[in-house]
Amino acid sequence: MKHKILFLPGDGIGVEVCRETRKIIDWLNEKLGLGFVIDTALIGGAAYDASGTPFPPETLEKAKKADAILLGAVGGPKWENLDYSKRPERGLLGIRKELGLFANLRPAIVFDELADASTLKREVVSGLDILIVRELTGDLYFGQPRGVETLPDGTRRGVNTLVYTSPEVQRIARVAFDLAKKRGKKLCSVDKANVLEATEMWRQEVQKIGDSEYPEIQLSHMYVDNAAMQLVRNPKQFDVMVTTNVFGDILSDCAAMLTGSLGMLPSASLGDGSHAGLYEPVHGSAPDIAGKNIANPIATILSFVMMLRYSFSLNAEADIVEGAVKSVLAKGFRTADIVQPGMKKLGTNEMGDVIIKELDSSLALAAVNKIKA
Repeated sequence: MKHKILFLPGDGIGVEVCRETRKIIDWLNEKLGLGFVIDTALIGGAAYDASGTPFPPETLEKAKKADAILLGAVGGPKWENLDYSKRPERGLLGIRKELGLFANLRPAIVFDELADASTLKREVVSGLDILIVRELTGDLYFGQPRGVETLPDGTRRGVNTLVYTSPEVQRIARVAFDLAKKRGKKLCSVDKANVLEATEMWRQEVQKIGDSEYPEIQLSHMYVDNAAMQLVRNPKQFDVMVTTNVFGDILSDCAAMLTGSLGMLPSASLGDGSHAGLYEPVHGSAPDIAGKNIANPIATILSFVMMLRYSFSLNAEADIVEGAVKSVLAKGFRTADIVQPGMKKLGTNEMGDVIIKELDSSLALAAVNKIKA
């Protein structure tokens, strides 16, 4: 069976980390005959340079035909002076909106081998496994009215609108409750209900869904400022967290640093199943290190692991790739962002190569043979 994957390398290190993930896909095709077919398209700054828009129509057309999408990163100082509508980030927001990808899943998992890489004490982060579910198509990023206007007296006024409807809240809540059901049966909904009416409505709607449809899930609510503090103070109190677009953007990056590096964290953006899911590393385009062969490709590889699970239900294959990553880390291989004394520092290409080498080990091949059987 053919699985069509659209690669959107984008800008900066996106090209490099996607290249290393391609090695993993080629290995799976060769060893397991999975039949992944890869196409590519432009998005972000690279798309603007080529076509004058960060989200070309042909990219959208390819995305609608794909079974899953892997995105590298978008943005960089090169395009910061463009009109707002032409900036690279509009391509990312555009594809999320056009494909109806309303649920962003961002796991924050601390591998035992990397517990000392966190800026927090080992006992605070060791064994950490949080899943943040971020609503992705509403809030200040999309609400209307928006923009900057000049008033009659010459004063400039900027406006962004935080807006949600009850169906939008209910659908993201159900995604989070369903995920909590498969994990620790705990869900914390994050809002600012004490001062923002829109998020007071959010809290009420999440509570209604919990009471009527998920009585077995332990539901709690927390203000976003307290949630940010608690992520640093006692992160293991959380299992699944669900929150708004803006709050999720901030909290997921905060949780990311609990793990030691943004270069380790994947994400998935999912919709109702009518279009492909989009998978991308949490890190940005990092233009300061682009082309220097020092970026960490593991977050992108783990994003592909999420793709195997969520888009293709290939859980055994996902376990093989994830196991190879863990084994490489256990053997002391590191990229510059997570290197520690006594560890072996590798470049982007070399990290991809050692993961492939680990996949070729007898243990991984035994798992492959089991799948074939």
